[in-house]
Amino acid sequence: MSDEEKKAPDLSRRKFIKNSGYVAGGAIGGGILTSLIGTNVWGGNQKTAPETTTNEADSYNRALMYFRRRKDFEILSAATERIFPEDENGPGAIALGVPYFIDHQLAGGYGNNEKEYTLGPFSEGTDYQGYQSPLKRHEIFTAGIQAMERESQENYGTSFVDLEGEQQDEILRKFEEKKVKMKHVSSAYFFDQLRTATLSGVYADPLYGGNANMDGWRMKEFPGNQMSYIQEIEKEEFIEYEPSSLKDHL
Repeated sequence: MSDEEKKAPDLSRRKFIKNSGYVAGGAIGGGILTSLIGTNVWGGNQKTAPETTTNEADSYNRALMYFRRRKDFEILSAATERIFPEDENGPGAIALGVPYFIDHQLAGGYGNNEKEYTLGPFSEGTDYQGYQSPLKRHEIFTAGIQAMERESQENYGTSFVDLEGEQQDEILRKFEEKKVKMKHVSSAYFFDQLRTATLSGVYADPLYGGNANMDGWRMKEFPGNQMSYIQEIEKEEFIEYEPSSLKDHL
């Protein structure tokens, strides 16, 4: 690294997310947050994260519920790792179990748009008119993953999972900028759903399959689900807590 690079401000994706006030673990339950970050935060040269690691007690959450093709799941995993990469601050999306979190969400109410009006007409609306597609969310993710693979094959002659990180970023950026053709939904909408689901998996309670070992919370010094703060609420000094998950109260 050159002297100029050392002096340059750290504008990594992880630092942006860590310093922002948009993401809070306590706001995430079993579903996906509707909207987190609308700013383009690309940049940096991150390496692919290692295989998922988790406590043995949490291994039951490492089973596929929605995806039937392992290749599709691997493409999803690679994409989430580029959105939330491993770096000096801590693990990335793969090590945190985010792909499994998304898989489980797609298999449930979130992926099937339960308790939502999903009948037509399906006219293309403005950015403020919300969900405008005949596809359910799990169908949007499937179509988006297939489109990522198609873009990779057409532009680089190989699978998305085999691309260099910068090449994967380029494809994801094309989705974000609505430059990829998809049926019944824009590529920008798919990318927004993918990014939102990724960040939700990073900060959701580990009970739902992501945030392995509560490391997502540790990176933000978030205490998790504490039973009570009554003994500390009037203290003036900052108090650090070892994070606690919902399952710790069983």
